[in-house]
Amino acid sequence: MKVLITGGAGFLGQRLARQLLTRGQLSDSQGRAHTIAQIVLADVVPAHDFGDPRVRVVTGDIADRTLLRQTIDTDTTSIFHLAAIVSGQAEADFDLGMRINLDASRLLLDICRELGHKPKVVFTSSVAVYGGKLPDVVQDTTALNPQSSYGAQKAIGELLLNDFSRKGFVDGRVLRLPTISVRPGKPNKAASSFASGIIREPFNGEAAVCPVSPELRLWLLSPRRAIDSLIAGHELSAESLGDSRTVNLPGLSVSVSEMVSALGTVAGADVASRISFTPDPAIERIVKSWPGAWDVARAQVLGLSADKDFETIIEAYIEDELR
Repeated sequence: MKVLITGGAGFLGQRLARQLLTRGQLSDSQGRAHTIAQIVLADVVPAHDFGDPRVRVVTGDIADRTLLRQTIDTDTTSIFHLAAIVSGQAEADFDLGMRINLDASRLLLDICRELGHKPKVVFTSSVAVYGGKLPDVVQDTTALNPQSSYGAQKAIGELLLNDFSRKGFVDGRVLRLPTISVRPGKPNKAASSFASGIIREPFNGEAAVCPVSPELRLWLLSPRRAIDSLIAGHELSAESLGDSRTVNLPGLSVSVSEMVSALGTVAGADVASRISFTPDPAIERIVKSWPGAWDVARAQVLGLSADKDFETIIEAYIEDELR
């Protein structure tokens, strides 16, 4: 079996690849387990191949048909479509967001349809597909009303994957990810980047500026749980998903002030004191439009689960990245 991960050089793409290499197998659309013979990591920058002969790195523009045809063939049984222009950048550069978040997704699905081999396709979506006046807890029946270009592009991608699955072109599943925290490395252009920065930077001995109010609530998931959920979502049968291939992944509803308090509990008051608040209306407008919690009853029935609390998320970050 061959597995393609778009966005394979990214934080989640690299973690997913490592986990799959360790796992060694996945199931196909018929539920039959296969040994992973090759993982193709496609991204605009070179991915790390871990020194594993099962990994093939492809570098280029995923909105380029020629490149995608080099990465997808009839042996490509599974695709994890993670590549995306993040929220803040997609808002600032409309054309780039449309090209990568929408055009490339449509092209990927069209190539699968042309090949006719019906691979499993996992598409990562986002809390950003919601917006406007929302209930305290978003339901599966809550209408999509994105308030950003990124959210609109993800919502369209969801509908495309559901329809391509209905037509039998792919065996798709949309996994709506909460905001991922704590991400290592440097800040990116996502509107939610601060959700990692206010933890990561204080641990590095650096000041962190939070651009939103302490009362704002976020729907969060740790990197560990995110990868577990991507694989578990892949392994779900089409029958268990029914006529909706979209699943809101379980997360943790937590306010920014609660995140700061948890950091103080785990790392001490001196570390937490490195966080200050300077409002950024553009970021707050985007993030405030996202749900602070959603109903996850369906996901739990499907066997998916969230982190216990934010202290646990911080402790996982320390174990995975700082030790």
